[in-house]
Amino acid sequence: MKKNIHIIIGKIGSTYGVHGWLKIRTYTEFGSNILDYSPWYLTVGNDEAKPYEIEEGRVHGNGIIAKFAGINSPEEGRLLTGATIAVERAQLPPLKNNEYYWSDLIGLTVINKKGEQLGEVIYLMATGSNDVLVVKGEKEFAIPYLFGKVILNVDLKKHEIHVDWELL
Repeated sequence: MKKNIHIIIGKIGSTYGVHGWLKIRTYTEFGSNILDYSPWYLTVGNDEAKPYEIEEGRVHGNGIIAKFAGINSPEEGRLLTGATIAVERAQLPPLKNNEYYWSDLIGLTVINKKGEQLGEVIYLMATGSNDVLVVKGEKEFAIPYLFGKVILNVDLKKHEIHVDWELL
């Protein structure tokens, strides 16, 4: 199993207002829960992740906005636009059996019932009805994350996901 120190939970969007607030795109199941974690580790471009304290944050319309300590103008806020938001893995709640953080699935090899390698999980996306694994090999596949139906087994130690999915 990967021992990620930081788990990506969102991304910084555009600025909001004149006091350095920023729009937040959350990758968490319950969006506003992102505000419960502190500090956030922000990675801008290829720079190393740096901790940022949230001064204030709240749900705003259908999204979330946050104000970071030391960021007091739109110009300062724009420097963080596009940054990924991560937290320490130890801050996250433990998972139930057969539940996984998306970051643990990215990079795993996907193998079907015939033993054919379909490729590697490059990212996941939420569709509303179920999550989808995007797998890239010789072809790219969008495989529904339906545990027990399509997803047969996840083996983090072997870095494998076994699926009921045909290689076409």
